[in-house]
Amino acid sequence: MPFIQVNMLKGRSPEKKEQLIREVTDVVSAVLDAPVQSVRIMINELEPEHWGIAGESVKKRNEVSK
Repeated sequence: MPFIQVNMLKGRSPEKKEQLIREVTDVVSAVLDAPVQSVRIMINELEPEHWGIAGESVKKRNEVSK
């Protein structure tokens, strides 16, 4: 049973997340020759202050770039 975790920042629409789940499932099923029913996808949405790039949070980077 393939289990895929996707970590991303909050902010995508429910429709985009459904599309991601559907398309990742299809690709994993095809590549691994696994039944679609066995593929599991988990999306972890992170707050911008919980994700760091180059020593600072995404929240801080976004505030500076405005």
